[in-house]
Formats: sequence, C-alpha cells, structure tokens
Amino acid sequence: MKTAEKLAAGWLLTLGFMFVTLSATAVFEKCATRKAIIIPTDEYDFTAPSTTYKDDNAAVGGLIFGVPTLTLGTWLALGLYRQSRQEKKALNQQVSDRLQSIFYEMLQKNHGRITVLGFAMQSQLPAAHARQYLDEKAKDFNANFKVNEEGAVSYHFDV
Repeated sequence: MKTAEKLAAGWLLTLGFMFVTLSATAVFEKCATRKAIIIPTDEYDFTAPSTTYKDDNAAVGGLIFGVPTLTLGTWLALGLYRQSRQEKKALNQQVSDRLQSIFYEMLQKNHGRITVLGFAMQSQLPAAHARQYLDEKAKDFNANFKVNEEGAVSYHFDV
C-alpha cells in the first residue's frame, strides 16, 4: 500500500508541476508576443492581430489542472513523510524500551555490575553501541568504573 501511495504522490507532483509549468510558459509567451507586435502607421490602418485564446486557454487550463494536482500530490507526500517519521519514532521508542529493560534486568541479576561484553551479548548490540549506551547510563546514574587486569571495563551501579 505504501508503494502505491508513494507512486501516486510522485505522479501527482510530476503532473502538477508539468501543468503549472505549461501555464507559466503560456503566460510568458503571451507577454512576449504582445511586445513583438508592431503597429504600422501608414495610409492603410492595420489593427494589431489580437492574441489568440490559445495562450489564455493554456494558462487557465494549466492552473485549473495543475494547482489541485500539485496540492494533492504535496498532501500525499507530506502524509507519507509524517507517517514514516511517526513509525521511526515508535520503532526507536521500542528499541529504547527494550534496551532499558535489559539494562535494569542485568543490574538486578548482577547486583549492579555490568560489563560491555555481557550487555552486548544480552542486547545483541555491537560493542561500540553497547559501550556508548553504558557510558550514557553511567553518567546518568553516577556509576563507578573498574578496569581488570585484561583491560576490560566493568560498570558498578549502586542498586
């Protein structure tokens, strides 16, 4: 369904842009032809040829079809953008809630001691992301850091 909506928004935006461009071109050509008309002043009084209704019809038709089409395409595209932004926000919230529940569960199980490797294994995060998450939580909760002989860092939270 989303693919069809994306295609519809793209086509509507394209068609709307084409119609509005057609209208603008017709207005531009109409103005250019008015400037190009030279009225002769000799004994035979010729009147300037009137501009055809073709340019007027193209300009009005382009606006009549272009503005609603462009508006509908923009409305669909903005709706899709807002929907995807809400879905990303909901997904990020779910991930954040899952990581937080794993973090608190590990704190209770290990009496406030967490290692980067243990958290990465439980949360299935890459080591760099797990370290970053634990560093943020350590700042939030004023945790202590301990480094063992191998250089592994463990975080000690007061539970």
